[in-house]
Amino acid sequence: MSKNWVHPKDEKGGHIPIRRGSLKENIAAWEEGAEQWRKGIACCGKHRIKKSELFLVGTYEEFAGPRPSECQGSYMPDWPEAEKTHYQMYETVSDGRPVSPVMESEEALARWLADNRTPAFADMPASYKEWLSAIVRGSAPSCYVISGTVVSGVKGDKSC
Repeated sequence: MSKNWVHPKDEKGGHIPIRRGSLKENIAAWEEGAEQWRKGIACCGKHRIKKSELFLVGTYEEFAGPRPSECQGSYMPDWPEAEKTHYQMYETVSDGRPVSPVMESEEALARWLADNRTPAFADMPASYKEWLSAIVRGSAPSCYVISGTVVSGVKGDKSC
C-alpha cells in the first residue's frame, strides 16, 4: 500500500469497513469466476472443481453474489505498483478494518503486531516469527483446531 494511505473514517472517527482488494481486482476475479462457471467449473479460492461434482446449479450470481460495484461498499485504492511500498495489517473476517498503522517493511509490521500483542484470532496474540510468516504469505486463516485445541491461524501455520 501507499506510505500516505489513511484508512477512511466515519463522522465519529471510527474506521469504515473496506473490502479486500481494489474494485478493479474484485471485478476481474468475479468475471474470471463467471467465465469458469460457464465452462462447468466452480472456483473456490484457488481450487477449481467441476460443478457437477458439487451438485451446483443456477447462475454464477446465485453462487458468488452480484458482480462487484461501487455501490456495494468501499474497496482498497488501486495504487500504481511504484506506490505499493508499505504494509498494514487488516482484520478481514468480519469487516475489513486496520489493526495496525502503516509500516515501512514486513519486519516492522510483524514487530509492531507482536510487541503490541495484537490478537491474531479472538484474544490470541502471536510471536514476531509467526506474524512475519503470515505477512510474507499474504494471509492466514482465522484459526485451526489442533488436537482439539483452537489456535489462531497465524500461530497454527506449520511454516512458522
